[in-house]
Amino acid sequence: MEKIRLGISPCPNDTFAFYYLLKELHRELPFEIDLVIADVEELNQRVLAHELHISKVSFYLYGHVRNAYRLLDSGSAMGRGCGPLLLAASPLRIEQIARSVTALPGRFTTAAMLFRLFMASYGFRRCRTELMNFALIADAVASGRTDAGVIIHETRFTYRERGLHLIQDLGQWWEDTTHMPLPLGGIVASRKLPAKTVEQFSHALRESINHATNHPGEALEFCARHAQEMAPDVMKQHIGLYVNSLTLDLGEEGRRAVEFMIKKGERHGLFNEPEKTQSACEKRS
Repeated sequence: MEKIRLGISPCPNDTFAFYYLLKELHRELPFEIDLVIADVEELNQRVLAHELHISKVSFYLYGHVRNAYRLLDSGSAMGRGCGPLLLAASPLRIEQIARSVTALPGRFTTAAMLFRLFMASYGFRRCRTELMNFALIADAVASGRTDAGVIIHETRFTYRERGLHLIQDLGQWWEDTTHMPLPLGGIVASRKLPAKTVEQFSHALRESINHATNHPGEALEFCARHAQEMAPDVMKQHIGLYVNSLTLDLGEEGRRAVEFMIKKGERHGLFNEPEKTQSACEKRS
């Protein structure tokens, strides 16, 4: 039997969406699933290396691999009011952020892309950044290890407890300037997989999302096992924010938002411009 290497993150929105597929539906599929659970940036890197057949990835990474991977209609994290947040220990101005070191949760995360697009909108490019695991960023900013940081996932619900200041809600900036939902991450499948295999998996994933939505109690138990350090109320907020109608089906609206984001990134050279370390952001002349 064919074996499919599947990558998902331990974030509650992924484990919620895939719960029933991994618990029951995989038995009905004509292939085995070799499951990899890892932080989304690790998944990004593994997809970039073509190590996974089907995987959750950041949409920024999808822009880099779209010729080798196709985007599935189900399983995406996309919506409104759910974007990354740019934080600092004090209320810095954008000009001060441009002269600072900003922590980002991975080279290929959509958060990194949004930060670069946002700073470019003020005329700043190639900002000095430090890459680290998303779970460490809030503490790094609070301790002064970095001047600012872009947080994702559940940290958006807890950053105030560390006394941090919101400089910019990057998701709100995206929505205000594009009037589109924010594409964060999606499920991609290798174009080398047979079309029938991808179709069968896509159908199972859609059924899995429907089942979790209709039976949230049993799905939440599964989510909690992979998010052991997350408070139950935060976990529920996370799922409520990142699992929505666009998770079930991107539809025309979702596909249009993804296409727009990639074209915007292309215009700013984000898919062909090498990352460089700068002492500060360069001001675009």
